[in-house]
This record gives sequence, C-alpha cells and structure tokens, in this order.
Amino acid sequence: METKQQLIHPAGKKAPAIDKEKYAVLKSAILKCLTSMKQASHKEILQAVNENFKKNTIKFEGSVEWHLEWVKLDLEAGKIITRIADSSPVKYNIV
Repeated sequence: METKQQLIHPAGKKAPAIDKEKYAVLKSAILKCLTSMKQASHKEILQAVNENFKKNTIKFEGSVEWHLEWVKLDLEAGKIITRIADSSPVKYNIV
C-alpha cells in the first residue's frame, strides 16, 4: 500500500494527495533544476525533469506534467520556491 503526501495549494484551494515516493522524486528533480538554472519556467523545469529521469533511468508511472505542477504548487505554498510574477513566461526560483 502506497503512502500519500497531502499537498497544499498556495492560494488555499483544495489539493490532491499523491504518492510520497513520486513527491520525493519530483521535489528533488525540481530543486536540482532550479539550483543549476537559478530560475526557470514551467516548460524549462518539465524539460529538465524529463531529462533527469531519462539520464538516471527513473521510471515514473502517471503524467509527469500533472504531478510536476502539483509538487511545484506545494513547494510554492511551503515557501521553498517562489514565483517571479513580473516575468513572461512566469519563472520560478528557490527562496
């Protein structure tokens, strides 16, 4: 039986619970991406995460993009990453 991680939305909206292992893998990949790039858009983060998974032969069941979006929102709600609002497209960096 998989253990779930309850996510938090930065705007206080209802958020899903996802598998803790998926959460940990994506959190690590997102933070690695933002550490190396300093700031990145959603598309750049997704591309870096997919490359990381391919390079490290990480099998991920389900939609990487859907899970990535929710983990990104949870990290934003937890003040681990922040959204750079005045950029287009919107970019993120580590707090």
